[in-house]
Amino acid sequence: MNIKYMLMGAAAATYVGVAAAAVTADEAAKLGSTLTLVGAEKNGNAGGTIPAYGGGLTSAPQGYQKGSGIRPDPFANEKPTVSIDAKNMDQHADKLTDGTKALMKKYPSYRIDVYPTHRTAAFPKYVTDNTLKCATTAKATNGGLSLEGCHAGIPFPIPKDGFEAMWNHLTRFGGRSLVYDYKGLYVDSSGRPTLTSGGTYSADYPYWEDGKPSDLLLRVKSEYKEPVRRSGEVIMIHDAINAAEKGRRAWAYLPGQRRTKLAPSLAFDTPNPSMGGSATYDDTWLFFGSMERFNFKLVGKKEIYVPYNTYKMAYQSKADDLFKPMHLNPDEVRWELHRVWVVEATLAEGKRHIYSKRVLYLDEDSWVAVASDQYDLRGQLYRAGFAYMTPSYEIPAPTADMHGFYDLISGIYAVNFYTAETNGMRQVQPLPDREWAPEALAGGGIR
Repeated sequence: MNIKYMLMGAAAATYVGVAAAAVTADEAAKLGSTLTLVGAEKNGNAGGTIPAYGGGLTSAPQGYQKGSGIRPDPFANEKPTVSIDAKNMDQHADKLTDGTKALMKKYPSYRIDVYPTHRTAAFPKYVTDNTLKCATTAKATNGGLSLEGCHAGIPFPIPKDGFEAMWNHLTRFGGRSLVYDYKGLYVDSSGRPTLTSGGTYSADYPYWEDGKPSDLLLRVKSEYKEPVRRSGEVIMIHDAINAAEKGRRAWAYLPGQRRTKLAPSLAFDTPNPSMGGSATYDDTWLFFGSMERFNFKLVGKKEIYVPYNTYKMAYQSKADDLFKPMHLNPDEVRWELHRVWVVEATLAEGKRHIYSKRVLYLDEDSWVAVASDQYDLRGQLYRAGFAYMTPSYEIPAPTADMHGFYDLISGIYAVNFYTAETNGMRQVQPLPDREWAPEALAGGGIR
């Protein structure tokens, strides 16, 4: 652990049951000067391996077709600057997550290929305008579980505690409304890949409707077409801004019963069948849903290697080439050095979960959780998670919906929202509200 990380960790606020001090006008004045408009450090690092922020990637490369769900790789011609595996990991240990180091120790064939860093995260003007407003008005209330005083902006660009930092992740901007044709794949310990889910996934973020405040944070809907046993099944989840009082609402349509029913179990540590049970529902996007079962501490900021600008993997790979025994094919995954906020979540007293601790790494440029380490109830490192950043440069929006987990105990791994070999992920106009009513699920799920 480097000195900067230690000092920042000592200075970071820890949630102790009272609200953190609000950001002052003087602090907020740093946004757009020494900090970007969403709170990242504008300057590069001292070694020049992280460049200064130049506004992100805001134009599509040659070959992109407007409205397409497939995005060409703007960095396709680049080569790795270094490859790291078990043989040289000690030289880079301070820039590797515990999960990454554990994978290198467990699998001699596992490596990461590090490419030049590109700070591609960028946002529409209304997002940064609203973020400037939110900086001095947003509040995490109800013990950090609810959000007030902000809409259509990053609520805490200068976070004072772990709950505020996690709200930035929960409200991260990946686009107003998205639809993707996807697959979920699971690779067992023998190296055999299995399709666990496939179909159409719709994600709608009323929170990001500019000028139209809503009590809803997001609405997501999965319409399953694969495997055959799940064909026609539909699940839908609504998450509220005021999570402490309204909580999650979830429904499932089961074609065998021809009816829609409430599904309160689609939360927290319920195993997610879309990932073969190798991750929990709140592992989605590395963290998804209410924060009520953990206490979140903002540890500090650190430079680490994370998957980033993974266009080749997301849009150009072939499943047979990518999903190899023990781990993803290292040739297909691009890694870069980025600064992240480190948030440590520990199981709250009296709460139940299969994890005793989670460490989440939030990209400073986008507030997306790009890596995570999960520990079991014995305190043993259990799972390592990664989200694969592929910004939608045509919006622009720093999207990172494809994600996956390695189970370090059983030797299995899974990836969800794999969009290569499909129509990809499309940024679309929001569906009408009637399509988000539970009554609409039966029509979409009949087979």
